[in-house]
Amino acid sequence: MSDVLNVPHIVKDSAEPGEQRTRRAFLIAAGAAGLAYTAALAYPIYRYLASPQEMEASATAVTEVTLKDAQKLLAGSVLMFKFGSSPAMLIHHQDGRWIALTAVCTHLGCTVQYESAADRIHCGCHGGVYNPYTGANVSGPPPKPLKLFKVAVGDAGVNVSRA
Repeated sequence: MSDVLNVPHIVKDSAEPGEQRTRRAFLIAAGAAGLAYTAALAYPIYRYLASPQEMEASATAVTEVTLKDAQKLLAGSVLMFKFGSSPAMLIHHQDGRWIALTAVCTHLGCTVQYESAADRIHCGCHGGVYNPYTGANVSGPPPKPLKLFKVAVGDAGVNVSRA
């Protein structure tokens, strides 16, 4: 019979110390790249979901605008301006009245135009018509009237504020 020797085998790690560091560095770099990729995908989604709240906050942040030298506007003409982040219009009517309204159609958000010859506010997108004195929707698809602002005419300009 042959004698079997039970000699413990020492298993030596096949990786060198330099290789361990290389693997660890690779895994750290791969993890960081994965986090950066996830953040790059998540940021546009966050901006899309958060933008209505931010837009509403920025819209209410501005409460008044002073339009310098707007009091020199000829009767029967209009001045388009920005009220916060939205377009608005200042109309100087033939009878001397000053009216300021939002210039965003309540149907689909198109910018409306004042037509002095027809004495109306018209939306070219779908044919909506508004009253130029009150902002009321007269015809077409707009479901709500335009928002009316307060107007104060002074020597330095015209002050437009939320009603």
